[in-house]
Amino acid sequence: MRYLSTRGHPDRKRFCEILLEGLAPDGGLYLPEHYPQVDTATLARWRRLPYAELAFEILSLYVDDIPPADLRALCARTYTAEVFGTPEIVPLKRLEDGLYLEALSNGPTLAFKDMAMQLLGNLFEYELGRRGEQLNILGATSGDTGSAAEYAMRGKQGVRVFMTSPDGRMSPFQQAQMFSLLDANIHNLAIRGVFDDCQDIVKAVSNDLAFKRRYRIGTVNSINWARLLAQVVYYFAGWFQATTADDQRVSFTVPSGNFGNVCAGHVARMMGLPIERLVVATNENDVLDEFFRTGIYRVRPGAETHETSSPSMDISKASNFERFVFDLLGRDGERTRALFADALPRDGRFVLSADPAFAQAATRYGFASGRSTHADRLATIRDTWQRLGTMVDTHTADGLKVAREQLQPGIPMLVLETALPVKFAATIVEALGREPQRPAKYDGIEALPRRVTVLPADVQQVKAYIAAHCA
Repeated sequence: MRYLSTRGHPDRKRFCEILLEGLAPDGGLYLPEHYPQVDTATLARWRRLPYAELAFEILSLYVDDIPPADLRALCARTYTAEVFGTPEIVPLKRLEDGLYLEALSNGPTLAFKDMAMQLLGNLFEYELGRRGEQLNILGATSGDTGSAAEYAMRGKQGVRVFMTSPDGRMSPFQQAQMFSLLDANIHNLAIRGVFDDCQDIVKAVSNDLAFKRRYRIGTVNSINWARLLAQVVYYFAGWFQATTADDQRVSFTVPSGNFGNVCAGHVARMMGLPIERLVVATNENDVLDEFFRTGIYRVRPGAETHETSSPSMDISKASNFERFVFDLLGRDGERTRALFADALPRDGRFVLSADPAFAQAATRYGFASGRSTHADRLATIRDTWQRLGTMVDTHTADGLKVAREQLQPGIPMLVLETALPVKFAATIVEALGREPQRPAKYDGIEALPRRVTVLPADVQQVKAYIAAHCA
């Protein structure tokens, strides 16, 4: 298997090369040259596999430069009941007729990002050890990616983490999770701005090839293909739990800001998993919903990015969206580059409304979308608790609200849970008048000592910090 850039760079690379690289040299994102196809006979064979074995089978289709025995051992070490709380790893819960919740938040940081990040940590340590090299990870987080990455990488040999986050824009619990980590290889950088400023810094550093090579910069954001690939597995796992026949179709609703989580669903669907719809649920920062409704992709400046009660989706530039647009445009790298490298920086938007390909977003690729507001979140949290006895976090509530609008008779709808309610306690209290349950290991986390450096939204200052701490 070889990987190509969405912007047409001629190089073709293997999995372990792009694992440590992040963005392609031309600023594009890596995708496989083709999506391996999975037929009903293969689905039947995979149906009874434990999660770690399922992960191995799927990853094996994309990873041919790690010996199979080693890859199987990495999956087995990652996906355990001790780490994720249950033997199923991602248990499926029926809420009501046709509507299910797939639990993805039982990992160390109580968010779905653990599903991929725990594997990524083990892959990094394995490959760096094999090469005798070190890696400096630069990331951006709107809340959950940061803590998931830091908990996965803390103490790992050969790895340092430099994690940017928007200063003051995460929930108190999210801030405490990250900033209370005092490990020597973990560096938290609070950026005065919004998440998109953090993400722009990561991309700018990644596009400075000389700096990137000198300081061995990698990334754990979902621009890293390995992380997205790991997320593909739980679409298969959810589908197996929701179906009995190997050709039965289901739909997924995915709360989404950066398009990484739902892009993994797109990959699963392209592989042949019988997915009817992939429903993108946004909050008030509805860039993605606007595109799927109108064909207009319009990013918002920081001043127009709303601060909401589902803060991990307070994003106005969806990095992984480029991967889908590349597929939507028939894998035309030159045209994708023109949209994302030229039109978007120049105009702040691009328009595909009149392009025949736009209609295929729904008809060929199964995408639909919807939007949720703070009032919707409160109403959904309250209803789901009072009527169904299940407490959900704010982002999952966005997903449930939109999922109900997209239900189809006879087709199960699986909503991907994004985090446990304790991470967004203030809104839970507002909705229910009670505190969410907190795992005992997190008691008093807000009072722990913290280590964080506040910086302006300035690429050069972030580079200077990295250089000073890589000596």
